[in-house]
Amino acid sequence: MDDYEKRLPEDAYGEETKPNARVWRVYVEEAAAFDGVMVNQYRDGLDVMLVFAGLFSAVVTSFLVQVSQNLQADYAQMSALLLHDLRFCFQYLLSFSRPAQKFVPDAIDVWINGLWVVSLTVALVVALAAVLVKQWLHHYVSLPSGTPMDCSHVRQFRFMGLERWRVRVIIGMLPLTMHISLMLFLAGLVLFFIPLPMPSPSYSLSAHTRHP
Repeated sequence: MDDYEKRLPEDAYGEETKPNARVWRVYVEEAAAFDGVMVNQYRDGLDVMLVFAGLFSAVVTSFLVQVSQNLQADYAQMSALLLHDLRFCFQYLLSFSRPAQKFVPDAIDVWINGLWVVSLTVALVVALAAVLVKQWLHHYVSLPSGTPMDCSHVRQFRFMGLERWRVRVIIGMLPLTMHISLMLFLAGLVLFFIPLPMPSPSYSLSAHTRHP
């Protein structure tokens, strides 16, 4: 750090606390250096968080679009059932249709959609919070024009606001919140793969025996 006593002229007697005094100029320079390092660290982490949250949200959305169809009735299957009913009616001269059955989605489909919707919502909240914090940091480092004393007061006021609103804690909580969103997605992914049929051991053994 440069020696401010050599760079900045000494104040006249009785002017040590004037708006253009050396103490205010030194404060502005030291605060700018401190804030620059702090804000750059925060911005790097927020940029990474925004990229990850954007890509993760796109992945979750693509999965959610596919599984959300399981919560609706399959009209192709319903048409096949109606055709079967008509054939049954014509064959046995019974009623033309049986009572319609209300569609009820499987519980596992409801759980998968619920987990992925919550995961997507949390990821979007993280992205929104990261954008808001970046805007706040941009406003924090932009000091207004005026005397060094005015700039010092504004900077200190903003720094106290940063501490009061726990901005550091909010930035530190964003990765943890993103991890929660990822865990919810993985839990839904496990449920998504549970209904998939597994190959029969006997079939695999016979296939292995036929093709040594």
